Amino acid sequence: MNTTVSKPSPETPIIRVRGLHQHFGDNHVLRGVDLDVNKGETLCLLGASGGGKTVLVKHMLGLMQPHKGTVEIDGVDISHMRERDLGPVRKKIGMMFQNSALFDSMTVAQNIAFPLLEDGIKDTDELNRRVSEVLKIVRLPGQEEKMPSELSGGMKKRVALARAIVDRPACVCYDEPHAGLDPITAGSIDKLIKRLQNELGITNIVITHELRSVFRIADRIVFMKDGRVYWQGTPAGMQASTDPTLSHFLTGTESKSNE
Repeated sequence: MNTTVSKPSPETPIIRVRGLHQHFGDNHVLRGVDLDVNKGETLCLLGASGGGKTVLVKHMLGLMQPHKGTVEIDGVDISHMRERDLGPVRKKIGMMFQNSALFDSMTVAQNIAFPLLEDGIKDTDELNRRVSEVLKIVRLPGQEEKMPSELSGGMKKRVALARAIVDRPACVCYDEPHAGLDPITAGSIDKLIKRLQNELGITNIVITHELRSVFRIADRIVFMKDGRVYWQGTPAGMQASTDPTLSHFLTGTESKSNE
């Protein structure tokens, strides 16, 4: 089943995936995935663990090469691109990792500035300006000198997000951004995600199991099952669906067909 509810974008998708296959030995994680990510949308990837969501995003980031199929970023096929050629393409996509992945021995400012230093930016004033700019965006002004150990879980997520956008990407991928957060803090992260979309035009791709957040932030939902896109559409379309698999997922019960 593959029902598209949302209207297609007239623009070229920022990410286009066609016929994507990936396997590890006998474990076929992706089985012919076709997916467009439209510029400026917030797309949420849903599905049971092991359905292929994280592996799909790793292909979008150029961290894995498919056994079959293609991944295009802004019209550039990165499927089998050499590592040394991926730099300019990767700059278009930021990543916020599930555990924040901050360097414990670095200050907040040093963590955020790390991608800029990797890009060869050495000017101290430029680095300080860019770090200060993104800290204001994520609502953490003046926190440059703190260490990760001094931050709450929600603050660490914000710093990780600041690092993800400091290089001014067109798209940000989030791996379980609500993991370990209380509902109020998770809600503040949702507001930031939508702010990046609405004010900066950033495309968001969010892997999450938090349905409350999905229905707050998603323009479109892609539900994956057994390494394929099983369903895609709007949050309202998912809530109104009578499909048994979707219904079981939304209610937290197991489908007998999956037992």
